Amino acid sequence: MISPILLDTCAALWLSNEGKLSDAALEALWEADPEPGAILVSPVTAWEIGTLVSRGRLGLLKDPLVWFQAVLNSGIGLARLPPEVLVASSFLPGPALRDPADRILAATARAYGYRLMTRDQPLLAYAAGGHIQAIAC
Repeated sequence: MISPILLDTCAALWLSNEGKLSDAALEALWEADPEPGAILVSPVTAWEIGTLVSRGRLGLLKDPLVWFQAVLNSGIGLARLPPEVLVASSFLPGPALRDPADRILAATARAYGYRLMTRDQPLLAYAAGGHIQAIAC
């Protein structure tokens, strides 16, 4: 069985807006198990989208919560985010990730064996260090 894919916020945005993804990302999405839970988004993505919109760094045609619900309605599952993962995000091995959302996504990927789809260079470097699996999108 192929490990589920956890979408970073940037990947969720690109996917929802039909943006250009890398060949590796497209192949991974194509190969993802069609069962529910094969492609997931974290609740922290809802927080990130809301923060970006409220600061004027992202323009959406929809309210952030409506946007997030549309992502879930497209068949993308909601990743679990229990307190254990949040605490684990404070104690990640290797070089520290500065962004709290990146730490939470990395901890989620580690806890559940997800492959993290991202364009975020610190997360890709963290994966290159062997701490998580990542797919560059």
